[in-house]
Amino acid sequence: MHETLVSQRLLALFFAAGVVFNFPLIALWDQEVVWFGIPLFPLALFVLWGLLIAALAWLMERAPD
Repeated sequence: MHETLVSQRLLALFFAAGVVFNFPLIALWDQEVVWFGIPLFPLALFVLWGLLIAALAWLMERAPD
């Protein structure tokens, strides 16, 4: 049963990443704003990408229930 739950969570994370990195939501970050000298769009992409990797690592490394 644990493998099924992990598979479902991985699939949900995959679809969430697909939604987050798709056009309508990613276009929200495409503005002429600079934050600490870094344009907002690449900064948002790297932060979202890092959060996705952290969520994946947490999901794969946590102890079984």
